[in-house]
Amino acid sequence: MRPVSPPTGAGAIRRTVEEHLAVVLSAVTPVPSATVPLGDAIGRTLAAPVLARVDVPLFDNSAMDGYAARHEDVAAADAAHPVPVRVVADIPAGSSVDPSLGTGEAARIMTGAPVPTAATVVIPVEDTHGGFAHSQTSAIVTAAPRSEGAHIRRRGEDVRAGAEVAPAGIVVGALQATAFAASGVDRVDVRRRPRVAVISTGSELAPPGGVFARGQIPESNSILLAASCREAGADLVSVTTVTDEDAAFDAAFTHAVDDLGADLVVTSGGVSAGAYEVVRSVLSDRIDFVSVAMQPGEPQAFGRVGDALVFGLPGNPVSVAMSFEAFVRPALLALQGRSELQRPTMRLPAAIGWRTRQGRRQFLPARIDRADPTGWTVRPATAGGSGSHLAAGLAQAEAYAVVPEDVATVSAGDLVDVVLLS
Repeated sequence: MRPVSPPTGAGAIRRTVEEHLAVVLSAVTPVPSATVPLGDAIGRTLAAPVLARVDVPLFDNSAMDGYAARHEDVAAADAAHPVPVRVVADIPAGSSVDPSLGTGEAARIMTGAPVPTAATVVIPVEDTHGGFAHSQTSAIVTAAPRSEGAHIRRRGEDVRAGAEVAPAGIVVGALQATAFAASGVDRVDVRRRPRVAVISTGSELAPPGGVFARGQIPESNSILLAASCREAGADLVSVTTVTDEDAAFDAAFTHAVDDLGADLVVTSGGVSAGAYEVVRSVLSDRIDFVSVAMQPGEPQAFGRVGDALVFGLPGNPVSVAMSFEAFVRPALLALQGRSELQRPTMRLPAAIGWRTRQGRRQFLPARIDRADPTGWTVRPATAGGSGSHLAAGLAQAEAYAVVPEDVATVSAGDLVDVVLLS
C-alpha cells in the first residue's frame, strides 16, 4: 500500500458530537419488518404497536382461594358473630360453570377461576373457620369482606381488547412477550436485525492467543465491535481483520457490501491523517473523513456506499469503544426503528479529580462506587484516565462519564453526566 496524505480539504471538516450524530442519523432508513411468532420476536424491535386481541383479564375471576358469595349475606360477619353459608358448587381454575347463588349460598372457588355471575365478593379461605378441610357442604365466615367486589379481578381491568399493549419502537423481551401472549396475541410485527460487517485494520495486529513478534499487538477491536453490535441487536455477516494493504481492505469491504448485503459496515483503524491509513486510502472518494470535537475518537469517517452505512472509527480500543457508543450504536438502533436511541444517563459526583482536554467532549470509561447506597460516586476505570490505548481498563468500565468541551478539570465532588452501559 502507498503512504497517503489527506486529499485537499479532506479532514478539514470539523464537527461537534451533535453535528456528526445528526449527519449519521439523517442517513438512516429503518430496515424492513416482518410478522413473526412471539418466540422469534425476542430481542427485536416492534415495527407496529401491539393491540390486545382480548380483554385482560378475560373474565371476572377470583384473586384468592375461597368462597364466592353475595356481599349482603356476609357483610356482618366477624369473629364474634360468624355467618354460615351453604356451599352449592365447586369452581376450580379452568371451569366453565356459572352456578346460581341463592340467599346464604356460596361456591368454593380457586384462584383464577371465573366468578359466578351472582357473586359480588370472594371470601378468602383464611377468613373462614376451619378452611376447606372443615366441610364440603358449608363454610363459616369469620370476617366480612371489606366491600362489594373484594378479591374479584374484573374483566378488562388491565387492558381492553383493541387497546395498545406496547408502542412501536420498543424491544421485545421476556416481559413484553408475556404481556402480548396474555393479551391473546401470538404474532407481532418486528424489524429484522441489521446485517453488520466488522473490518479491523492494521498490519500490527495478531490473534490474541499467539506469540507476538516485535511490533505486533493483540487484535481486540473486532471482538469489541462484534460483541457491541450483537448487544445492539445486529446480526454479524462477517468479522474480518486485514493488513494495511489497499487490496486486502478493498476486497473485504467489497465482499461485505456487494456479496453479503451488509446494512452497516464498521471499520477500525486507518482513518487518521498519517501514512498507511488504509480506510482513507480506499474510501476517501466515497465517504467523509472528519474531525469530531471529542476525546478520544477525534478522527471519524462516515458515509453511505450503495445500501450500506459505513463507519470508519479510529484504531485505539478505547477510541473504538467510545466512538461506537457515540455514533454506531445510535445508528444501529435507528435502523431497527427504536424509539430511544441513547442509554440512560444519571448525574453523579466525581470520587476523584481528573483533567480533560478543553475544546473536546471527553468520553471517559468509568466505574461507579456503590459502597454508600445513598451517595454513589464515579471515577475513571483506569489510572490513566481517557488514554485511547488503555484497553485493559475497559474490563472495569460499567459506564462512561461525559465531560463538556468547556471543562478543563473535573474536581472531586463535581457532578458529572454518567451513561450506564447496563
